This record gives sequence, C-alpha cells and structure tokens, in this order.
Amino acid sequence: MNQPDSLLGPMKGATRREVGGVQVDVVPTGAARVKRIVYPVGFRWSTHLQKIVGTPLCMHAHVGFLAHGQINIQYADGVVESFVAPQAVAIEPGHDGWVVGDEPAVLIEFDFEGETVERLQLPLTHSPSALP
Repeated sequence: MNQPDSLLGPMKGATRREVGGVQVDVVPTGAARVKRIVYPVGFRWSTHLQKIVGTPLCMHAHVGFLAHGQINIQYADGVVESFVAPQAVAIEPGHDGWVVGDEPAVLIEFDFEGETVERLQLPLTHSPSALP
C-alpha cells in the first residue's frame, strides 16, 4: 500500500476485531461511532460475509470516506456503483460489495449502529435518484 503507515496504524481508543477477513476498528464518539474498515484484496461480501451474516445482501448503510483503494457495490436492482479513493461514500442497505484491484480498500465510516439509516435519513433500499 502506498499510503503512510499512519492510515493503518493503531487508533487511539479503538476496539479492533476481524470478521470474514475484514479488519474493523471502532471508536465510540457520543451517540455515533467512527470505524476504520480495511477490506483486503480479493474481498467480496457475498463470498466472505454472507454466510456469517445470514442475509443474501449486506443490509447495513455505509456513510463515510474511502481513504484508499476502490470498491464496487451492486444493489439488488442490478445497479453497480464504483467508489475510488479519495471519495465520499453513501451506500444504501441491500447490496453486495467487492474490492477492485490489487490494493486493500480503507473506508472511514460513521454510523449509529442499527439507527444509521433513520438518523442519516437514507433510503431503506437503493433508489438511483435518492443520492447524488
């Protein structure tokens, strides 16, 4: 990875866990959480997390900043979105996602646990006209 080591270095106050090969660092910040999520090369949600989570698609919303790498998202309606760092990210529930290329993707995400969609007023499902 051609980014400074600080992008992947320890985060003060973070709790780290790994799920399906994905590294997740979480820092509570008042009513919200800040997460650093590192998706490894070759990662695909439907391959690595679907059986763990138990749903056909990822049903979480993701809002934040893609700091490194590239991810593609495919919604249930077939629409594919590409996110290439540096880029703001707003992903609605009901999607598959995968890392593109030969570098990991690093997403800095802001959420409210199970209330992210409601509190950030995101659509419950993908709507091509809902987000810029």
